[in-house]
Amino acid sequence: MKAAPHGWFATAISEVAQVIGGGTPPSKDEACFASPGQGIPWLTPADLSGYKRQVIARGSRDLTPAGLAACSAKVMPAGAVLFSSRAPVGYVAIASNPVATNQGFKSFVFAQDIDSRFAYYQLKHIKPIAEALATGTTFKELSGSAAEKLPFLVAPAAEQKRIADKLDTVLTRVDAVSARLARVAPLLKRFRQSVLAAATSGRLTDDWRKNLGRLSATEGLPPQWQAASIATAAINQDNLRRPISEVERRERQGTFNYYGASGVIDTIDGFTHEGDFLLIGEDGANLLTRSKPIAFRASGRIWVNNHAHVLTHPSIARLTYLSFAINAIDLSPWVTGSAQPKLTRKAMDLIPVPLPPEDEQTEIVRRVDILFAFADRLEARLKAAQAAAGRLTPALLAKAFRGELVPQDPDDEPASELLRRLQAASDQRAPARAAGRGRKRSI
Repeated sequence: MKAAPHGWFATAISEVAQVIGGGTPPSKDEACFASPGQGIPWLTPADLSGYKRQVIARGSRDLTPAGLAACSAKVMPAGAVLFSSRAPVGYVAIASNPVATNQGFKSFVFAQDIDSRFAYYQLKHIKPIAEALATGTTFKELSGSAAEKLPFLVAPAAEQKRIADKLDTVLTRVDAVSARLARVAPLLKRFRQSVLAAATSGRLTDDWRKNLGRLSATEGLPPQWQAASIATAAINQDNLRRPISEVERRERQGTFNYYGASGVIDTIDGFTHEGDFLLIGEDGANLLTRSKPIAFRASGRIWVNNHAHVLTHPSIARLTYLSFAINAIDLSPWVTGSAQPKLTRKAMDLIPVPLPPEDEQTEIVRRVDILFAFADRLEARLKAAQAAAGRLTPALLAKAFRGELVPQDPDDEPASELLRRLQAASDQRAPARAAGRGRKRSI
């Protein structure tokens, strides 16, 4: 049992709360279920997936009285702290009104002197302990007996409220910061796409052409640009591809880059070619979703599997520019299949690409590299900020339950008095528990 801060006491959670499981009525019996707001609020762990609020009123379905009677679910009072015990372990929320749950919860109805918010935050803090106590092979589950043994720290009632109030305030700010940071990544993605669109339309180098005395485009492609296709802009080298089995791949672990549809897959011992290449993913959902670039430059000694097209050209600037052009356009008109999207060689050869003069290709590559390097630096700072924000919540919870988050007040009723009342109430219930042995005790 974890040592308690000064003036607190440590106990098992079952000494200060009733542990309550849940149940599910026959799933095919429509008479057991009602639409949200039309019956008895009932939750499953799925209702808490991605849920950010502290309190919850109901899930995606309610139970009818018949549904409640047909299973082991129990209606808990408002203020009960709901804790998912499987798939996964550790979702937490406070019931804002009477609710029931399915069997994926071990929930807690705390004694009157335990602040539900204080308990809510402490259960978030001890989630790793709950996960360690969970057992199972298909999925981990926290049993009722293990839930009863969870360690729980009890602070004076007034201090519990101060801690909960403080955590409400600071963690709301942390969540706001995290939400703002999450909005930056899509902005960076749009920035990169805007750069590519400008690069392959001529807008990015409009001032460069003017300085050289070249005319700007009024509509369509700038003068001196050509309407080309992949087949005419680069040399197809798909004959360099070589598939490899998973067994051979493991056996040939080494130092040469092994490429596939999404970039470097691995390093293996051996290579099929050496030089500079443009690789274009041949299959996979990313052809349509474009969650990451589909075309990328590769160089050196490489091994390419049969899931990426291989293009070469004497000009490295041409290969790099073509990667920009491919990543800038919507490939869906040339992609076949939906379950397994595929870009065939025949279709790829027909993809149109705007092709500037060689010197402008070089200038475009230089400018895009500068802008992408700027975006990369911002992305690195974003990831560092997100990592720091991610560490804030566990750090604040740890500080709270070390008794360091808020000042202690010597005028607070000591937790020992709270313990005395709980023990007195427990002693009064002892005869009832003896008479009803095997039943869960209630607070």
